[in-house]
Amino acid sequence: MAAMSYLSVIERYHEHEQLVKELLESILVGISDPIMLSDPGIRVRAMAEMANSYPFIELLYVLDGSGMQISDNVAIVNRVVQSVPVGRNLNRSHRPYFSKTQQADSLKITHPYLSNASGKLCLSASYRIGDDEEQGYIVVDVNLTQLIEFMMGDSARRKATPLFKGVYSALVLGLFIMVMVLISMAAVDIVALLSQGVVPSGSIKPFGIIIFITLALAVFDLGKTILEEEVLMHKDIFRHSSTRRTITRFISTILIAISIEALLTMFKASLGEMKYVQPAILMMFAVVGLLVALGVYVYLGAKAELLLKQANGKS
Repeated sequence: MAAMSYLSVIERYHEHEQLVKELLESILVGISDPIMLSDPGIRVRAMAEMANSYPFIELLYVLDGSGMQISDNVAIVNRVVQSVPVGRNLNRSHRPYFSKTQQADSLKITHPYLSNASGKLCLSASYRIGDDEEQGYIVVDVNLTQLIEFMMGDSARRKATPLFKGVYSALVLGLFIMVMVLISMAAVDIVALLSQGVVPSGSIKPFGIIIFITLALAVFDLGKTILEEEVLMHKDIFRHSSTRRTITRFISTILIAISIEALLTMFKASLGEMKYVQPAILMMFAVVGLLVALGVYVYLGAKAELLLKQANGKS
């Protein structure tokens, strides 16, 4: 549940590029008043309204017909929208959002890029206002990550992310403590076994030690999976592949643990402990059943996601 990576953000942007364009166009059309070119108070009020409804808008300024910035930057400073005396009289005619405005469309949006100010992925969108006598352009900078979260309705979940991380971290800590307990129990048994000198042939005590170590390995792998999937990595809950990856890792951990236990139980049976034969066989069948079920799940999940992508592409 870490923040979205740049690759995830850009991938989502390309999937919803048309929707992003329509949303930004509706926002800019709503404030496209020629008075924006000359009235600083109107610009601040417009930015305040946008910031209240669209938290991904970071910056607003206006250009004249030649691409010269004729206003200060209007930004959110300490949660307050205000005009910042930066940017005025800068020549932005070389910027993609201006050079492309010479074409027929009133709205132009850049490709995603890293902002020099924040170091985060963003977009710049420009909208032409005014007439031939007094023409200008409204430009807004957009935090792309927040825009994607806004469009996907993920903002509320992101606010609860620290709580989720705290719970998962506590659970992982508990699992790691249990790993240390199992390792210490195995260490005590190893010392006791070595103190006996020669281990009698056919003794099953070493298998008990192996079981402790195996359980410690399985529990550690489970804790590591939870830590990576739910705390350190970004998990896109809107993608089937993300959920499928998590389930696959959990089932794989269980498979490894059961397989080792089944093998150890089979060894015990081979040493004359016939009561372990049936449990060993049942565990091996359980491993095979889980493996087959996991393969079917991964195959059907990947196929379903491919069909969904094709359907979205056609729509």
